[in-house]
Amino acid sequence: MPEDLPIDPTPPMKSSTKFRLHQSQHLPYLKLLGNTFRSLYSKELIPPTGLITMKEAIVQPDLKLDIVDSPIPVPKDNELVIKVVVSGSNPKDWKYPLMNNVAMNSGDDIAGVVHQVGRHVHEFKPGDRVAAFHEMMAPGGSFAEYAISHAHTTFHLSDHSSFEAAMTSALGLYQRLQGLPLPWHPATTPTPLIIYGAASAVGAYAIKLAQLSNIHPLICVAGRGIPFVESLISSDKGDVVLDYRDGEAKLVAKLKSAVDAAGGKVEYAFDAISEHGSFTNICEVLDRETGQITLVLPGKDYSAIPKSIRQSMTYVGSVHSSVGQKERGDADFGFVMFRFFGRGLQEGWFRGHPHEVVPGGLAGVGGALTSLKEGKASAVKYVFRLEETEGVERYRTN
Repeated sequence: MPEDLPIDPTPPMKSSTKFRLHQSQHLPYLKLLGNTFRSLYSKELIPPTGLITMKEAIVQPDLKLDIVDSPIPVPKDNELVIKVVVSGSNPKDWKYPLMNNVAMNSGDDIAGVVHQVGRHVHEFKPGDRVAAFHEMMAPGGSFAEYAISHAHTTFHLSDHSSFEAAMTSALGLYQRLQGLPLPWHPATTPTPLIIYGAASAVGAYAIKLAQLSNIHPLICVAGRGIPFVESLISSDKGDVVLDYRDGEAKLVAKLKSAVDAAGGKVEYAFDAISEHGSFTNICEVLDRETGQITLVLPGKDYSAIPKSIRQSMTYVGSVHSSVGQKERGDADFGFVMFRFFGRGLQEGWFRGHPHEVVPGGLAGVGGALTSLKEGKASAVKYVFRLEETEGVERYRTN
């Protein structure tokens, strides 16, 4: 989170009355007032819903934007309400409204200050600086002054970045590609890995995590972002980056040369693109008997992948899986890895993705999502400072 943004965790009041009740008074008032005082379930109370509102950006299927006044959300037992200082954006933020033909607040990357916590949240308190991953497709997204997050996908933060992308990379490397070592048990022998789309946020985080796990050599594929990728890899450990813009035939030839240099066999591939021939190019060189590939775009036709190659889908939303779902382990994994990211940021051995602040706050969301759709972003993340939104008060110190 940028240090030049002084923050007051108390929202601007649109009513002259503030409600503050001691926690021991909660249950009697709940029985009496019902849903009107739903906020009494939480530890930091606010006025009844409707007395205080916030600005929220609703993304239409055509990516046009409506900025509306909405009630500030109220957390459930294991949730937090975060006063958003910076919201990030991701390609799925335009894909979901378009592909589902639905208007929604599709943002999920949150960096800000805890405003309110549910009654079962003990790790955070109002005023804490945090980053969080909002549950996709659920109400309370990050394109708003206040957003909802689950406690297990929230972590303490001193600087802002996008950690939806980081978690996608972590899930793909460690939960989907079976056999890759975790950072706290790094590899001790060469472990070649193909990362296709290495300049994207997901691809770049895959490189950073692979470095922490001592996974080398890395065979990376990128385009305009090649200089950025070169700054992340370790050429002294055999890592290379290949340019896909030379055409598929030349790229496959380069991939084969890279695999030969890596020992002649590659068993792991992370496809952070998952379209435009990426996975077919990878499968030209991936081992046909023990090869594994993980992909990131659901609903695509992956029938061209040989059946002998184990394929999996990496879906970051699985960290919000509930008990009983087959991805239950992803929720526990997310809890651990989000805190791992937070520690790395504090200690300086983990870095966020380069970002570009889009002017206008929420008003800039539509244009940024259009740029993402048109493929204009390379090795950069679009972020929005909420205080630049018209009608939003500047964050201030107490």
